Amino acid sequence: MTPPELPYSEPVRLHQIGAGLSRTLVPDADARARIAKALDLASLDVFEVAMKLAPTAGGWSLDGRIHARLAQTCGVTLEPLPLEIDDSFSVPLAETREADADEIVITLDDEAPDLIEDGRIDLGQYAVEQLALRLDPFPRKPGAEFVQPPEPAEISPFAVLRKLRSDDEG
Repeated sequence: MTPPELPYSEPVRLHQIGAGLSRTLVPDADARARIAKALDLASLDVFEVAMKLAPTAGGWSLDGRIHARLAQTCGVTLEPLPLEIDDSFSVPLAETREADADEIVITLDDEAPDLIEDGRIDLGQYAVEQLALRLDPFPRKPGAEFVQPPEPAEISPFAVLRKLRSDDEG
């Protein structure tokens, strides 16, 4: 089984980081279209992420700023809902050790570092992840309300048959 194709990928090998690494990621129109499709966006007009990757005592730190102009789809009216994002982020990273490779540890600690596998960090994946974390999971246009349609008085297949019978008699 092949892994699913990523909407945007910019891998960096650990040996390329040295004392630190700075990158500004600006996906082209095709990559933005793939990202928009993966995140179920109506559009993604601007997506730019400035990142700084630096070694720390326990691994690495990925700090950055995300700027995006996009449109989500309103869950009630299905109209485009424009959104502008300009926010910073910080993600601690640590390399997996051979002793940890066979062991799966689940923690609920928000400060636990992301584990680096295969000696590489995919900056593109982190950029898309940071965008996804800033999206409203239930976008709704201001003032839009879902109105539950009235339910039929009797929900039963026999009610339909009863109605047909009464129509035939009349």
